[in-house]
Amino acid sequence: MQNNILILDFGSQYTQLIARRVRELNVYCEIHPFNKIPTDLTQYGALILSGSPFSVRENNYPRVDLTKLLSLFPTLAVCYGAQLIAQELGGRVDASNIREYGRANLTLVNKNSLLFDGISDNTQVWMSHSDTIKELPENSMLLASTKDVDNVAYSINGKTFCLQFHPEVYHTTEGSNILKNFLTKICNIDQSWTPDSFVNKTIEELKSKIGDDKVILGLSGGVDSSVAAILLHQAIGSNLHCIFVNNGLLRKNEFDGVLEQYKGMGLNIKGVDYSKEFYDQLKGVSDPEKKRKIIGRVFIESFDNESNKIKNVKWLAQGTIYPDVIESISATGGPSATIKSHHNVGGLPDFMNLKVIEPLKLLFKDEVRRVGKSLKIDKNILGRHPFPGPGLAIRILGEVDENNVKMLQEVDDIFIQGLKNEGLYDVIWQAGAMLLPVKSVGVMGDERTYEKCVALRAVESTDGMTADWVDLPYKFLQDISNKIINRVKGVNRVVYDISSKPPATIEWE
Repeated sequence: MQNNILILDFGSQYTQLIARRVRELNVYCEIHPFNKIPTDLTQYGALILSGSPFSVRENNYPRVDLTKLLSLFPTLAVCYGAQLIAQELGGRVDASNIREYGRANLTLVNKNSLLFDGISDNTQVWMSHSDTIKELPENSMLLASTKDVDNVAYSINGKTFCLQFHPEVYHTTEGSNILKNFLTKICNIDQSWTPDSFVNKTIEELKSKIGDDKVILGLSGGVDSSVAAILLHQAIGSNLHCIFVNNGLLRKNEFDGVLEQYKGMGLNIKGVDYSKEFYDQLKGVSDPEKKRKIIGRVFIESFDNESNKIKNVKWLAQGTIYPDVIESISATGGPSATIKSHHNVGGLPDFMNLKVIEPLKLLFKDEVRRVGKSLKIDKNILGRHPFPGPGLAIRILGEVDENNVKMLQEVDDIFIQGLKNEGLYDVIWQAGAMLLPVKSVGVMGDERTYEKCVALRAVESTDGMTADWVDLPYKFLQDISNKIINRVKGVNRVVYDISSKPPATIEWE
């Protein structure tokens, strides 16, 4: 039996979450759009069908060749997937008379089913659908119901299992155990996909693929590029050439600090300072999108300039991770119908005419950190908050110049160090400060001031797609505000951003 799970995506907001839950059980899985099924199906040992925003009652609803797929694999169908199987195999799906969204309690009709082995009767599950299965297909066995929904779970021939609820979401309290039962007791999948196994396999694949060729990699100081660098370093040693570009938009002392950290890891790295070039090009520019484009262009020019000093380079390495790949090939076009700019580093592969290698492209962010831990990478690098590619330029609302950057660097440093000192940094997904394009009246001593305002931002999230603001202690915010106003010349007011994403974004530009 192949230890690889195929997840077919019908456009559900929860599809990535299914994959994350499967991976957490040390089982490897891949997401593919329902309309782009891999040609080689022999590599998979089981199939999971996702939910969907569509309805099987619509014309041209998303569908696949179930006759073929269900004959090949043990299958778990979730929400839309369960309705699709019912509809295609002779059951009946109708619009729900009542709203089926939110928490419900499961009544186990067939307690001998392996899928619900060890699952509590009356366990909480999460519903999220507007259609309901009124009649099951032939040869089906009802497994579970709720107070409002009769056909919540059913099986066909002991090989296909269909659920109208979402086992992958947090609110389904025993969802992980249900997934584990499917994978291990029904599919007999081996739970052997671990960070150590990924490291060993990836290093061998990199050695085979790259051989004696040279590779360049643009380091950022972040988690993804750091883990990619160490994997490549262990595979090809000094044939990996790392370039760390100082765009003048990094955090305080970050350029020297990150370089020092990397040298301690044995990497072949070169730090180059192009901050003047970035400042010159950004002069007088306030529009956020124009700033991003300028920064992307100057980065390409500076990176290419430094890369050309290294002879006979064949490969460009990137820290692309799985969410970037999924978004670029999603069934519905997703958040981005084409590869995002952070995925292909602003067009570098086309610009430089190099082959691209992406050692992390099958990992989620939390998995990247676990792999980094397996590689014994410094915890300060692995625990680093996400930091935007354009750096502080998109945290300075308005024109970017060296004075504004230095002012924000000081503010940001006080905030971040304060979070670390209070033990708050590691429980926050991302934090930073924004320099606002407004001035306000203040009083310092007996003097009137008219100076700038900064906004502090701290959010909690799992993947950055959604985020909630963090309820930081008032005493902490008071202390940080006092330190910023007293220590950073030109700032006389501090505010705290209590907006969630959506409707706001994490960054201000």
